[in-house]
Amino acid sequence: MDKINALGALGALAQESRLDVFRLLVKAGDNGLPAGEIAAHLNVRQNTMSTHLGILTRAGLIRRRREGRVIRYAADFNGMRGLIGFLMRDCCGGVPEIVRPLAEDFSNA
Repeated sequence: MDKINALGALGALAQESRLDVFRLLVKAGDNGLPAGEIAAHLNVRQNTMSTHLGILTRAGLIRRRREGRVIRYAADFNGMRGLIGFLMRDCCGGVPEIVRPLAEDFSNA
């Protein structure tokens, strides 16, 4: 991931409802959730949710797939890893002993 893409991803997450959507979809795993369920779960109007989902999709943090009349959204774990990797790339001068506890903290979050 480059700086421009990282800024887009961070900007997409820098809004309360979008951050809530992303965290919900990370918890949901690879199967994700239908758009209507996401809106209902977070108590957000569907047209507003559609906008949020579009922003997160364009930022590369979530992906969508059509299942008949339903659109299902899921976290894009490759996009998430790309963002985390970008943020950690220059961390701690690349000293593995320092980076390892950060990675362990991340896995327990």
